[in-house]
Amino acid sequence: MYEVLIVEDDPMVAMLDKQYTNQNPHFHVASVCSDGSSALEYLENNTIHLVILDVYMSRTDGLEVLRKIREKHINVSVIMVTAANDATTVEEALRLGVVDYLVKPFYNERFQKALETFRSRQDAFHDLSVFNQQHIDEMIGNPQTKSSLELPKGIQDKTLDTINLFLENNIDKEFTSEEIADNVNLSRVTVKRYMNYLLDKGMIDAHMNYETGGRPCMLYKLKKR
Repeated sequence: MYEVLIVEDDPMVAMLDKQYTNQNPHFHVASVCSDGSSALEYLENNTIHLVILDVYMSRTDGLEVLRKIREKHINVSVIMVTAANDATTVEEALRLGVVDYLVKPFYNERFQKALETFRSRQDAFHDLSVFNQQHIDEMIGNPQTKSSLELPKGIQDKTLDTINLFLENNIDKEFTSEEIADNVNLSRVTVKRYMNYLLDKGMIDAHMNYETGGRPCMLYKLKKR
């Protein structure tokens, strides 16, 4: 569950942000702040994974909050949700590394897409210890790469590519899920989930090995095309 801080001085928009966020079962709104100063104080004393941040606010505006977050090395991601659509503000927000930028008025579908973009990145950081160029291209939104949102929940294209690449490089060999996990630096639980997905899609073969001298184990092998 990802903890979210909403920073918005318009009560109606803040309520809408909270409603949309809590609709996604992977997110929970921990608090709502109506100004930047209180938001920074909250972030320094609480564990938050994602900030939904407005730009136009009294006392400390959203861009200043974002600068302070980076200066203080607060480990949190930011999605801007604001009426500010001038080039200078958008450029500065992107330079400071926001996950996404939504211009008011916005719709729930677009808001959910922003949340899923954040979640997809976090899943990739959790699953992978090393990134190849394709992983990075997908993460930064290269339009020529497929979106992980097209895959079932719990299956990320970056992780899937890593496993597929290993199997393709060892196309004539059979492996247990534990052996694959050790070779690609993923958890065994993660690899088991992906092997079940590939098996359901008919992309790999699997059979039970009873000649282990102990507990039988499942062996997996990439199907030759």
